[in-house]
Amino acid sequence: MPITKGFRQLVDEAMAQVKTYSVDEVQARRGDPKVQIVDIRDVRELEREGTVPGALLAPRGMLEFWVDPDSPYFKPVFGDDSTEFILFCGAGWRSALATKALQDMGMTNVAHIDGGFAEWVKQGAPTETLEAHKARRHPKA
Repeated sequence: MPITKGFRQLVDEAMAQVKTYSVDEVQARRGDPKVQIVDIRDVRELEREGTVPGALLAPRGMLEFWVDPDSPYFKPVFGDDSTEFILFCGAGWRSALATKALQDMGMTNVAHIDGGFAEWVKQGAPTETLEAHKARRHPKA
Protein backbone atom coordinates (compact mmCIF):
# COMPACT_ATOMS: atom_id res chain seq x y z
CA MET A 1 0.00 0.00 0.00
CA PRO A 2 1.54 3.34 -0.98
CA ILE A 3 1.94 6.12 1.55
CA THR A 4 -0.50 8.89 0.67
CA LYS A 5 0.76 11.40 3.22
CA GLY A 6 4.43 11.33 4.17
CA PHE A 7 6.06 12.35 7.42
CA ARG A 8 7.11 15.73 6.04
CA GLN A 9 3.51 16.62 5.20
CA LEU A 10 2.38 15.45 8.65
CA VAL A 11 5.09 17.54 10.33
CA ASP A 12 4.33 20.58 8.16
CA GLU A 13 0.62 20.33 8.97
CA ALA A 14 1.38 20.02 12.69
CA MET A 15 3.80 22.97 12.60
CA ALA A 16 1.07 25.13 11.06
CA GLN A 17 -1.26 24.32 13.95
CA VAL A 18 0.93 24.34 17.07
CA LYS A 19 2.68 27.00 19.11
CA THR A 20 6.41 26.95 18.49
CA TYR A 21 9.03 28.67 20.63
CA SER A 22 12.63 29.45 19.81
CA VAL A 23 15.40 28.24 22.10
CA ASP A 24 15.89 31.83 23.31
CA GLU A 25 12.20 32.17 24.20
CA VAL A 26 12.26 28.95 26.20
CA GLN A 27 15.51 29.82 27.96
CA ALA A 28 13.99 33.12 29.05
CA ARG A 29 11.11 31.21 30.68
CA ARG A 30 13.08 28.37 32.32
CA GLY A 31 12.69 29.76 35.84
CA ASP A 32 8.95 30.27 35.51
CA PRO A 33 7.13 27.84 37.84
CA LYS A 34 4.24 27.72 35.37
CA VAL A 35 6.42 26.31 32.58
CA GLN A 36 7.42 22.66 32.35
CA ILE A 37 9.86 21.62 29.63
CA VAL A 38 9.17 18.06 28.48
CA ASP A 39 11.77 15.85 26.80
CA ILE A 40 9.95 13.25 24.69
CA ARG A 41 13.07 11.55 23.31
CA ASP A 42 13.91 7.87 23.65
CA VAL A 43 16.01 6.75 26.63
CA ARG A 44 18.89 5.87 24.28
CA GLU A 45 19.01 9.50 23.13
CA LEU A 46 18.96 10.67 26.75
CA GLU A 47 21.83 8.33 27.66
CA ARG A 48 23.86 9.43 24.65
CA GLU A 49 23.16 13.19 24.63
CA GLY A 50 21.77 14.23 28.02
CA THR A 51 18.80 16.54 28.47
CA VAL A 52 17.71 20.02 29.51
CA PRO A 53 18.10 20.67 33.25
CA GLY A 54 14.70 20.49 34.92
CA ALA A 55 13.02 18.75 31.98
CA LEU A 56 10.31 16.20 32.62
CA LEU A 57 11.23 12.98 30.82
CA ALA A 58 8.12 11.67 29.05
CA PRO A 59 8.81 9.15 26.28
CA ARG A 60 6.90 9.86 23.09
CA GLY A 61 5.31 6.43 23.09
CA MET A 62 3.62 7.06 26.45
CA LEU A 63 2.73 10.75 26.15
CA GLU A 64 -0.97 10.43 25.28
CA PHE A 65 -1.40 7.87 28.06
CA TRP A 66 0.38 10.06 30.61
CA VAL A 67 -1.78 13.15 29.90
CA ASP A 68 -5.19 11.43 29.89
CA PRO A 69 -6.77 11.33 33.38
CA ASP A 70 -8.79 8.27 32.31
CA SER A 71 -5.63 6.31 31.47
CA PRO A 72 -4.15 3.88 33.99
CA TYR A 73 -0.79 5.52 33.17
CA PHE A 74 -1.91 9.11 33.92
CA LYS A 75 0.76 11.33 35.48
CA PRO A 76 -0.79 14.03 37.70
CA VAL A 77 1.83 16.59 36.64
CA PHE A 78 -0.04 16.85 33.34
CA GLY A 79 -3.31 17.67 35.11
CA ASP A 80 -2.20 21.22 35.96
CA ASP A 81 -4.03 23.48 33.51
CA SER A 82 -2.09 26.52 34.73
CA THR A 83 1.23 25.06 33.54
CA GLU A 84 2.42 25.37 29.96
CA PHE A 85 4.10 22.20 28.74
CA ILE A 86 6.85 22.85 26.19
CA LEU A 87 7.88 19.67 24.40
CA PHE A 88 11.09 18.91 22.57
CA CYS A 89 12.65 16.00 20.73
CA GLY A 90 15.84 15.69 18.69
CA ALA A 91 15.04 17.99 15.78
CA GLY A 92 11.52 19.31 16.40
CA TRP A 93 9.62 16.86 14.20
CA ARG A 94 8.37 14.40 16.82
CA SER A 95 7.61 17.23 19.22
CA ALA A 96 5.52 19.01 16.57
CA LEU A 97 3.52 15.83 16.00
CA ALA A 98 3.23 15.19 19.76
CA THR A 99 2.12 18.76 20.45
CA LYS A 100 -0.53 18.43 17.74
CA ALA A 101 -1.71 15.12 19.22
CA LEU A 102 -2.06 16.69 22.68
CA GLN A 103 -3.97 19.62 21.17
CA ASP A 104 -6.24 17.11 19.44
CA MET A 105 -6.86 15.60 22.89
CA GLY A 106 -8.00 19.02 24.14
CA MET A 107 -4.86 20.49 25.70
CA THR A 108 -4.44 24.20 25.06
CA ASN A 109 -1.38 24.66 27.28
CA VAL A 110 1.14 22.87 25.07
CA ALA A 111 3.86 24.03 22.67
CA HIS A 112 7.22 22.82 21.38
CA ILE A 113 10.77 24.02 20.74
CA ASP A 114 11.80 24.83 17.18
CA GLY A 115 14.75 22.67 16.17
CA GLY A 116 14.54 20.48 19.25
CA PHE A 117 17.51 19.40 21.34
CA ALA A 118 19.89 19.78 18.40
CA GLU A 119 19.10 23.50 18.21
CA TRP A 120 19.22 23.77 22.01
CA VAL A 121 22.78 22.39 22.00
CA LYS A 122 23.81 24.40 18.92
CA GLN A 123 22.84 27.61 20.70
CA GLY A 124 24.84 26.67 23.79
CA ALA A 125 21.83 26.34 26.09
CA PRO A 126 22.45 24.37 29.29
CA THR A 127 22.35 20.58 29.30
CA GLU A 128 23.04 17.85 31.80
CA THR A 129 23.77 14.15 31.62
CA LEU A 130 21.00 11.67 32.28
CA GLU A 131 22.88 10.56 35.40
CA ALA A 132 23.03 14.13 36.73
CA HIS A 133 19.34 14.58 35.92
CA LYS A 134 18.40 11.42 37.85
CA ALA A 135 20.63 12.39 40.80
CA ARG A 136 19.02 15.82 41.05
CA ARG A 137 15.51 14.37 40.82
CA HIS A 138 16.21 11.59 43.32
CA PRO A 139 19.01 12.70 45.66
CA LYS A 140 20.44 10.05 47.93
CA ALA A 141 19.71 10.56 51.62
